[in-house]
Amino acid sequence: MVPEAESLDEVRRRIAALWDPPSAGTRGRPAKVTRAQVVDAAIVLADAQGLEATSMRAVARELDVGAMTLYTHVGSQRELLDAMIDRAYADFRFADDDAPWREALEQHARGLWQLFRRHPWLARVNSWRLPLGPHVIDVEEAGFRTLVDTGLSARQVTEVLGVVQNFVVGLAGSVAAEEADARDQGVDYEQYWRSTAEFWEKYFDSERYPTMTRLWTAGAFETAPGPHDVTLDGLLDTVALSVERALADGGTPIPSYDECMATYRENVARQVKEFES
Repeated sequence: MVPEAESLDEVRRRIAALWDPPSAGTRGRPAKVTRAQVVDAAIVLADAQGLEATSMRAVARELDVGAMTLYTHVGSQRELLDAMIDRAYADFRFADDDAPWREALEQHARGLWQLFRRHPWLARVNSWRLPLGPHVIDVEEAGFRTLVDTGLSARQVTEVLGVVQNFVVGLAGSVAAEEADARDQGVDYEQYWRSTAEFWEKYFDSERYPTMTRLWTAGAFETAPGPHDVTLDGLLDTVALSVERALADGGTPIPSYDECMATYRENVARQVKEFES
């Protein structure tokens, strides 16, 4: 899936399609497939074969329709990808509403981990340009909610959540890449590293790489990374220190929803004007 360059108007259309998708129409013959079926078929292909397999023609073949039929529901390849991402995010498992911040943040991180393990192709998507769809925004909202009243400043909340999300998504991407290599090459992680045994005896220089030697001797590399879990304790301990420091300094109250709404429309209008200028 290699989308072409697009204009600003096309970006606006993509966003509109996520919130107000085109209807199939009521005149003429009944539609052979629905938009939901198109998106679901594309996700099934991507889950099984990777994002490259989800061309419009490939999805049409899966549904046994002509490629032009798909354009009744999705206007472009990019629009299809947007819809796939937002639909995938609908599978996210949210943290409990009443959970303490650390537990909620861990649940949020594990929810992301499970989401990216269920749909490994998501790791190929630019996380800085996620489509502004309802399910994507739902997940972002839930993440911010875990930290918003901890005493951290507004900027710290966004920075900390970004670090946690990038950690989880990056690790999920590495695991997905390893699984793809194992599948394509027919050699799993353990077999690959066994095949490098001669390197360590013939080429590795312990004097040139003393730190790696020390870590290896202490058993640091004995446990292979795996796709089943993500270790968060160390990262959450660091976040906890930031929260404790913020509270010790008196915390930084973030305005309440009602306080924000007093100037919300003016602030949005000003920001839109700045974007368009």
